[in-house]
Amino acid sequence: MLANPAQVRNFAVQKRRNQMAEVIRMPRMSDTMTEGVFVEWHKKVGDKVKSGDVLAEVETDKATMELESYNNGVLLYIGVEAGKAAPVDSVIAIIGKEGEAFQELLDAAQKEAPAAEKSAEEPVKEEPKKETPAPRPEPVQETITFQENGDGRVKASPLAKKMAAEKGIALTQVSGSGDGGRIVRRDIENFVPGTETSEVAPVINIPAYIGEESFEEVAVSQMRKTIAGRLSQSKFTAPHFYLTISVDMSNAMDARKRMNENSPVKISFNDIIVKASALALRRHPGVNSSWLGDKIRINHHVHIGVAVAINDGLVVPVIRFADGKSLSAISAETGDLAKRARDRKLQPQDWEGNTFTISNLGMMGIEEFTAIINPPDACILAVGGISEVPVVKNGQIVPGHVMKMTMSCDHRVVDGATGAAFLQTLKGFLENPVSMLV
Repeated sequence: MLANPAQVRNFAVQKRRNQMAEVIRMPRMSDTMTEGVFVEWHKKVGDKVKSGDVLAEVETDKATMELESYNNGVLLYIGVEAGKAAPVDSVIAIIGKEGEAFQELLDAAQKEAPAAEKSAEEPVKEEPKKETPAPRPEPVQETITFQENGDGRVKASPLAKKMAAEKGIALTQVSGSGDGGRIVRRDIENFVPGTETSEVAPVINIPAYIGEESFEEVAVSQMRKTIAGRLSQSKFTAPHFYLTISVDMSNAMDARKRMNENSPVKISFNDIIVKASALALRRHPGVNSSWLGDKIRINHHVHIGVAVAINDGLVVPVIRFADGKSLSAISAETGDLAKRARDRKLQPQDWEGNTFTISNLGMMGIEEFTAIINPPDACILAVGGISEVPVVKNGQIVPGHVMKMTMSCDHRVVDGATGAAFLQTLKGFLENPVSMLV
């Protein structure tokens, strides 16, 4: 079970009597995490460590997080190299007194470590040694805004490079505050583009020969591994069936226009769909359910997951108790969660507990699609765009604004009639938005 949010960064610490040395194990940072990749170590063997120091940056399936020390002492041992993965509960470090023997403690801890660790590469073993201090770099003039290695490359940490790529920031525009002018995470977070800074022209790679085949292979990130595992399990375990319905959004468009004329928070069509879905789920709790093997959980609370696309995949932050929130509250919360999702700053409580999920690709010009159910939900709603098409009203052909929605259902929990009744209620709310106020 995942620890509570306040303990997300805590380490599992194994103590032995009459010893100060403590084994640091890989914590579980999300409910779906099985391993984490060490992006960068901020401490090396022999460094003094105190409580609150950042030991390393770790990429999980959800985000890149900092691992803080909750111990005081000297870093005696590092068990995972930067760029390598470590399974949950495996030995990643030992902290103790300077010069303290730790091999016996390490051997005992590794025997208790998960099986996945035994197949990992041999960890880094280094004894603290005295090093000749490197000469300090000559101070640079204030007109220089970045530091380069001897080969002309900008000096930056792996996490800073990744964040800069995600935000579209050229590293040559960033002033580094780390050792020797190295660009680190805080420099990217605090970077404000100058008004006179020109954009770097994109590099276009022209193939050497027309028709020449080429490809590249990239390592699978923790997020992609989790998406692949969870959705494959959902698709091949839950018997999916699909229900599609068309909705006339003309009245919803008029209502949204009037609301946005006076509301300080702009309401989107997705906000209206979230609110309408939440109210429909309240009337049809059978859709707001989960398959638990030997029983079905019927949820009486409504927590709606909203799929958000980010650079490396997809995350689903959750709007809790959506049926009781106003449209402006839903809009503000959705915007905040989406921004933090793209910045990789979501916390476990932001993505846990969904009872129903909505995936909207309408803003990308998609008219209709089907989605894979997001466990543990029984259903997911796939929303397409609003198309202007001719419709028949009162015996006359007039312009209409139609939106298609397709709901994927787990047939172990939801039958066709149950899903159809829910969609009819949802259609009624969207075609007559005033009914959501009753």
